[in-house]
Order: sequence, then C-alpha cells, then structure tokens
Amino acid sequence: MTRLRGGAALAVAMVCAGAALTGCEGLAPPVDGGGASASGAPAAGDGRAVNPLDNPDGTKPGLAPITSTQDKARARALIEKVATKGRGPRTGYDRDEFGYAWMDSAPRDVPYSHNGCDSRNDLLKRDGRDLRFRAGSNCVVTAMTLHDPYTGKVIEWTKSQAIKVQIDHVMPLSYDWQMGASRWTKDKRESIANDPLNLVPVDGPTNSAKGDSGPASWLPPDRRIRCAYSVRFAQVSLKYDLPVTSADKEMMLEQCGG
Repeated sequence: MTRLRGGAALAVAMVCAGAALTGCEGLAPPVDGGGASASGAPAAGDGRAVNPLDNPDGTKPGLAPITSTQDKARARALIEKVATKGRGPRTGYDRDEFGYAWMDSAPRDVPYSHNGCDSRNDLLKRDGRDLRFRAGSNCVVTAMTLHDPYTGKVIEWTKSQAIKVQIDHVMPLSYDWQMGASRWTKDKRESIANDPLNLVPVDGPTNSAKGDSGPASWLPPDRRIRCAYSVRFAQVSLKYDLPVTSADKEMMLEQCGG
C-alpha cells in the first residue's frame, strides 16, 4: 500500500472522521512489536479473527485481541485455573511420539479428524482468505492470504513457498512432553498434536524463533495479541489437564492484566 502524505493524507483523515468506516522449536525472549503488516494495515483487526474466549473448540479462525475490561477479567479467571509444576526432562522426546504430521486419523473426538483432509490443510482453510485449491481438490490449499496474528503481517502465501507459513502448536509438543505427555497414551498425544484448539497458521520465521518456549520465554511480537495467545495456551492446558510452569502462568496473567 502506498503511504499517503501531505494533502492526500489530510483528505483521507477528513473522510474517516466524517463517516463510520470498517476495514478504514530455539528460545527467544518476548519481543515488542507494533504489528504493522506488509501492506501497512494491521492484521489483528481484520474483522474475521475470533476472540478465543468465544472459540473454546478452536474451529473458528484466528486470534482476535482481547481488549475489554470484562473480557480481560474472564481471561484471568480462566488462566487462574491452570495448574503449575516444574518442567521435566526432554529425554525421549520425538515428534513421531505425537503421530506423523499432519495426520487425518487422530481420535474422532478431535475436530476435523477423519474428514479426508490433513490437519495442515484444515487449518489453512480455517484461517486463510482468498483460498485457491489444487485442481480437482477441495482440500489441498495452493495459495491464500493469511492475516498472521503473531506479527500483524498480511502474508500472500503459495504452496511453492510452503515454509513461509507454518502451523504453530500454541502449546509446543516438546513442552507437552516435558509437562507430562511423555506418560500419555498414543491417542492422547495424537489428539493434542492435531487439535485445532492448539494449532494456528503463522509466519514461518516467527514460529521457528518460538521453538518449544512457554510464555515466560516467548510471546507473539504483536503486543495486541498477547492476552489472546495466553488464553489459548490456557485453554489447551485445561482441556488436556497439562500443567504449565509457574513462570509461564505468571506471564500469562500479566498479559491480561489491567
């Protein structure tokens, strides 16, 4: 998007003032970010993303910012329910312990499972816009526009550049393993690995920087989304009865304070 300067910018400001317009695994520390998109427009307010408090099964798109005092209170009440314990060893962890990526054969109580489309494409369809599919398929996404909740960028994605968008496990699988999933059944591990509640398509490099960090060590660069991210982390924790570290819980509560 071309930036407007001088008289052009003033004209746009006057129009907007006179009308109600819409649309007008490594460790990394929490990063501050303004959330500007590649086009100069913020993705977090694109109007399609859903507040995670209103999306308890993860089948609706995106992560909308949590901004109201009432919703922040609801968020903190949810996070307070999360149990805590120390992080265990990573010994024995392997991605394959959670099933192959991205399977369509997770237990049938997992949304989207056994629908004939793998988990990755299910999530691209859930969150992407202007979807294009492989010829003869209503599953394999070959191009889309993604409003990335973590950075605020608008990403124009094609399958030829697959790693530009990655599917993040909000509660990372290695983290799950260290917090108790090493003792789970195979079915339960496959469930958390493919549950849309725990999956968000995001900017690839940003996801790589997150690694297997909890919220105390990594938060989305776009500050506006951090409370929503903390809520989603808590929702996964509670659904799977999986504790978080005390430091992670404290950081989650902090993001939804005030």
